[in-house]
Parts: sequence; structure tokens; C-alpha cells
Amino acid sequence: MALTLEAKKQIVSEVAAVAAEAHSAIAADYSGISVTDMTALRAKARADGVYIRVVKNNLAKLALADTDYSCMSDGLVGPMILAFSQEDPGAAARVVKDFIKENDKLEVKMIALGGELMEVSQLETLSKMPTRDQALAILAGTLRAPLDKLARTINEVPGKLVRTVAAVRDQKQAAA
Repeated sequence: MALTLEAKKQIVSEVAAVAAEAHSAIAADYSGISVTDMTALRAKARADGVYIRVVKNNLAKLALADTDYSCMSDGLVGPMILAFSQEDPGAAARVVKDFIKENDKLEVKMIALGGELMEVSQLETLSKMPTRDQALAILAGTLRAPLDKLARTINEVPGKLVRTVAAVRDQKQAAA
């Protein structure tokens, strides 16, 4: 069934709005994947905060035109699925990587992060990027480390004094 002009405009505006807010994008060829597997992929994506959509390439090019992901327009050839990370940059990469483990028919064609295309081989690297909460925990640990070291250093001075006094006391008691 052909899409009406209004339906096409709605798809373009929806994808453009998602792309404008997305942290990263992945385009993959989905040829040969069953409907059941695609449904499972979409469910996993929704649970992980990833927007997945099969869009005609000419509509996708229109939607991505004024976003950071316009760099992907030239590579949109053949049956493509677009995945946008909405919560953290690595979310789409994790969903796609996990799906590829179970179904090798999904072939990643392009990855974009921050308006720049990345090598497809960097899917693994992108999938290992920490989530926002993990990044904040790492930052907090990094900021706290010097304070912990300072506290241990300051605490060591009286501790060393106490050990020295105890050693002198033990030495005097042994001599007496």
C-alpha cells in the first residue's frame, strides 16, 4: 500500500524530531530477517531507550537533512533500519550488537556519533561506552580519589606518632 503525502510528511517529521535529539545513530541492512526477529529487536530497543524505524531511503534522507546525521544520507541504499540512541550514546550499539549475536543477517552499514561517521568496526567500541549513570559514577570516583588519599595521608601522621610512642614504651619496658 502506497503512503499518502500526509503519511510521508508525518514519518519525515517524526524521524527528524528523534534524530535531532539522538546521541548516536546506526543504519543497518535488515534483509532476510523474519518478522518475529524484527519484533523481538523492536521490543528490546524500546526497553533500552532506542528508537528503531524502517524508513524508505528517500524519506530518511529528507528527515536527516537538517540534523547531525545528514552525513549518513549518501549511504542510505537498499533496505535499511535506522536505530537512534535516545538516552546514552552506546544504547543503539548495544542493542544491535546483542541482536547480531543471535541473528547474523543484520548487517551494520553506518554508525554516526556527534555528526560524524564512524567505521563500522567501531560498533564494539561504541557499545562499551558507559551509560550516563556509569559515567557519573566514574567521575565521582575520580574526583573522590585525591580526597581519600589526602585523608589517609593526614591520618597517617598521628598514627605514626602513636606507633613510635608505643615502640619507645615497649623498648623502655623491655630494658627495665
